[in-house]
Amino acid sequence: MTDNSSTAAEMTRVFTTIDEVGDVTGREFGPSTWRAIPQEDIDLYAQLSGDDNPIHVDAEVAARSQFGGRIAHGMLTLTMVVPHLREIYRVTGTTTGIVYGFNKIRFPTAVPSGANIRVRGTVAQVEEVPGGWQVTLALAFEVEGASKPAVVAELVLRHYR
Repeated sequence: MTDNSSTAAEMTRVFTTIDEVGDVTGREFGPSTWRAIPQEDIDLYAQLSGDDNPIHVDAEVAARSQFGGRIAHGMLTLTMVVPHLREIYRVTGTTTGIVYGFNKIRFPTAVPSGANIRVRGTVAQVEEVPGGWQVTLALAFEVEGASKPAVVAELVLRHYR
């Protein structure tokens, strides 16, 4: 049985305030706790996004692929960033926080249906912008038991006063 929890001792957090966010460049955080991506989520994402590639939704076709079974969409995996970040990164004292975009996204390895993922990262850059701060997080989405991450991405957030 897999232990899907991270203890507080294993988890490094970047929890800061809007007044101190300028001082967190270079700080590492994570890992978050493990979370599964079940086939039900993969099927729902396929329906909502229109991405019904058989490697995601057809067990027989996916079994014959280089992946040996169904895999999560890379973009579905990427969208799982929110619950992971809530555990390990936070800026308080803001009026609004938004996802401003991504600078780079890569999908080095597949996430098998039902596999567990978690996120760790580094505050790569913090820049002052009108009314607040722009923070770039260098993130890696790990797959339990895999040697390469499922996703590496630079997430750009804006935190406003």
